[in-house]
Amino acid sequence: MKCQDDFLAELHRSLNGAMLVCPVRGQETSFQLVDELGAGVSYAGVFYEVVDSEGEVYRGVLDVEGRGSVENHFEGLLVLRFSSIYVGDDSIYTDLQIRDHYPLKVTELQVRAENTTYRYSDASRTPSNPAQVHADYFYQVEVSELVRHNSHLPPLSKRAFPPQSAINVIMGAHGEWGVGLMPGKHTVLEVRPLRALRPMLSTAPEFCVLNLYQLSLMATLSYSPFGQDPEEHPVMAPSVTFPNVPSMGNWFGEALANSQEIWRVDAAQQQACFPLYEDVPYSERWEIVPFDPKLYSANDPALGEQQENPANIHFLDDRNLHDSTDTQAYITHNAEVMVVAIRGTNELMADVWRDLDALQVPFAEGEGRVHRGFYEAAQRVFGFVSSYRARFQQNQQLIICGHSLGGAVALLLSEMLRRTDPTLTLQLYTYGAPRAGDTTFMQGAADLVHYRMVYDDDPVPSLPAPWMNTRWDVVAQGVKDTAVKSGVGVGRIVSGLINWDGEDFEHHGELRHFLPVPFAKGETSAILWRPGCRTLIDKALCSRVLDQTHGLPARGRLPLQVVKFTDHKMLDSYIPACWATLRRYQQALEAGIAPVSQRERAAVQGMISDVDRQLERHALRIQERARHSPDDALYLHLLREDKRLLKETQQRLDTLAGVAVSEAMVYGNQAGTGQLAEALARWHGHAPNNRAEQMAQAPQEVIDTSPVGRPGPGFDEIMAYVNGPW
Repeated sequence: MKCQDDFLAELHRSLNGAMLVCPVRGQETSFQLVDELGAGVSYAGVFYEVVDSEGEVYRGVLDVEGRGSVENHFEGLLVLRFSSIYVGDDSIYTDLQIRDHYPLKVTELQVRAENTTYRYSDASRTPSNPAQVHADYFYQVEVSELVRHNSHLPPLSKRAFPPQSAINVIMGAHGEWGVGLMPGKHTVLEVRPLRALRPMLSTAPEFCVLNLYQLSLMATLSYSPFGQDPEEHPVMAPSVTFPNVPSMGNWFGEALANSQEIWRVDAAQQQACFPLYEDVPYSERWEIVPFDPKLYSANDPALGEQQENPANIHFLDDRNLHDSTDTQAYITHNAEVMVVAIRGTNELMADVWRDLDALQVPFAEGEGRVHRGFYEAAQRVFGFVSSYRARFQQNQQLIICGHSLGGAVALLLSEMLRRTDPTLTLQLYTYGAPRAGDTTFMQGAADLVHYRMVYDDDPVPSLPAPWMNTRWDVVAQGVKDTAVKSGVGVGRIVSGLINWDGEDFEHHGELRHFLPVPFAKGETSAILWRPGCRTLIDKALCSRVLDQTHGLPARGRLPLQVVKFTDHKMLDSYIPACWATLRRYQQALEAGIAPVSQRERAAVQGMISDVDRQLERHALRIQERARHSPDDALYLHLLREDKRLLKETQQRLDTLAGVAVSEAMVYGNQAGTGQLAEALARWHGHAPNNRAEQMAQAPQEVIDTSPVGRPGPGFDEIMAYVNGPW
């Protein structure tokens, strides 16, 4: 095989030959396209073009082994290229070519490359190729180097045998795109497969642990920037890249587009938590649209602030707007799903103010009243998502996720979308989300598929307190009045915070509570369960029921609030919990057992029994009072309702402990598919995914099945619990 010096020598001869008065014909040159295994059959029948040093074009079709040749061409270097557009009937490709916004120049060569596979499962480039032995020259090339329009194709990857770029020196306009060939020689070109990795999701409406884990990562990624370079707007450069790690742009526009298995969703993340990835043809990835001012008029820098580019198409960041809601979100899609992730509380002052803006306002798209701060943010995201859907919506299912404030915004957004488009199929996963609407809103949104996760003692889901209806004008007046007459001022402040005549804020969705269960000798496990009783996790409402004082629930101690706030963080709590749940369910599936052990069941039963006794004791105290307050009947009703829900909780726990895990419980409608088997093999190939973690292990069963775990709380403990941070 010839070296680069030979190519440069031929380039020198070509430069000299370019000055000949009469160019000389008579050369014959051949080439072959092969995959990474050395076979050329994948490229059989593809039309090619070869341009010689005089600009003459020779056309042909690759034979059954991917070979082509040019005879009697002018002396000097040649350029090989492929321009034939895909004309098959695969809707994946035809739809991309004819869509109204950002139609793609999908070539036949691209489609063929998408149907080849990597030699190595980690997508690393090959150090050699079996076809090299038949070559005078061997290059490792990519489709983007062989076609004219390549802005939608992935960035080049590192390789040991790149094609020579010096061809452009003498070819001028003839060689502005394509790969150079040595005249009179046989060149073999190994075409890199066009494959991509895609985070695997279930599109079935039923809850599954796969989606819980995958979407916890996607929700956390929303805290990172989009990562486009250059980042200014409008973009004046002819192209953009996504070098910033981690970022949404890098994830979907670069790393996964090049089949790199990545795991970092936040710059502070230390523990590797890999998503489950499926290997797909490049055109079936989660897309980042191309940027090409020559091809797409919407990318023209002359449009100024109206210019479109990947950053403002896929990423919402309204912090620079005059009416900013300090909201960030991203969206991407393929032919099956659109995924929306909404960022939670990040910038302390702006986001906390939005959290506290708890005035109940009418929900214009449906029924009931909702939290004004969350609603204003949801309206901003609704415009962003609606604009994206107008461009790229076909029949995709919409999957939405969000953490904290982002979860509340995601809930309102989801119901807005569902109400405005009844044909839309949608599911929602939220993590540590606060309340966002009143009872009527929640009843009206009953058909929305929503799975809500709460980690242990996360205080944020208890916000805003159910009794709140923040009217800042009244509060502000109360602050002024306090300086004159403190009693009147304090009363006005309280009246500006409390919802005197409206409905309470409530939670929506099907709760999944992650509960660590400590045992003796430092042994700890955890279960993901569905407690129906509000007393078990909802401290603000319990405070109202069990410890009502002057119309306001007692506040938790500040140090306790600070300690418990670590339960709200995605990196510290939710992602590890989702990973541990996935591993627990995987191991239970392998063993053919239930996801909750009998020992865990006994420990939690003790807690449920003691809570039941405490509720009964408090109900008796109310009934024994000589005089009843007007609210006593309501409190008794709520206490009895919680006692009824305790029985439902017990039944759910019994079911969870008595039914073996099925593959569908873990992986949804991905269960039993070939792509799941491949994804799991890839996932388990990373050591961090197989690490020993107590909360991912069922505790060892003991012969004595009595409650040997954490004893049920006594009265002081239950009161400390319900009066905890809200």
